Amino acid sequence: MYYDGIGTKANPEKGFHFLKEIAQSKSPDAAHLIPFAQYNVGRAYYEGFGVKQSDLEAERWFLEAARDGEPTGSIKAQTVLGLFYSRPGEDSFDLQKAYFWHQEATGNGSLESQGALGVMYEYGIGLRRDGEAAFKCLKEAATRGNVYAQGNLAVHYYRRKLLNKAADVAKSVGEQEDIEGLALETDCLPRYVAKGIALGCFVFARCLHHGWGVEQNREQAKRWYSRAGTFDLDVVARLQDEMTYGYI
Repeated sequence: MYYDGIGTKANPEKGFHFLKEIAQSKSPDAAHLIPFAQYNVGRAYYEGFGVKQSDLEAERWFLEAARDGEPTGSIKAQTVLGLFYSRPGEDSFDLQKAYFWHQEATGNGSLESQGALGVMYEYGIGLRRDGEAAFKCLKEAATRGNVYAQGNLAVHYYRRKLLNKAADVAKSVGEQEDIEGLALETDCLPRYVAKGIALGCFVFARCLHHGWGVEQNREQAKRWYSRAGTFDLDVVARLQDEMTYGYI
């Protein structure tokens, strides 16, 4: 509550002190809280909020919290490690570790990792491409409400010429707007919620543009292309490149 300013004035230094005290506690009464306190200590180091920023310390505490992928550990820490090791250009970049942690977290019920794992399978990121595994992860995560997975599922259908399904899924995800609300509801990062909506908008625009899986309407297509850009221009640029070079 002190760290995030919930119900009181934010005091990240004080919040960090209490979190670390719990994370290092030897009391049996605190055992069930320790992995979550460890995760939040790692978060504080990663954000540099309440303590000096340090990726090394963040990684150390996330690994403590993750408990080798055991379900008794912090599943959030397991997911965050998957994301932590997926950052190109960083010293910690290691896609094999990213895959391991997303797989562990998915097995323990993480919705965000399930979507990320589906994308790794879909594009062969850190492992061999596997369309069947990609579809399974994306479909399950999409059904559970992962917006990033929903957008990527639309792309999955589109790439495989299942255009009626692509248009339906793309329109459904593209119509969503409340990024912060969806992120809170699904416990997924807001930037990935935005990417999912952008993917849906772009795929639906593409379907409208060519009349694939839906009645052709180029005026409406322009509106959906523009809408995609308001959520994530990087997603639009990537899909345009894929189309230009014949990947989609």
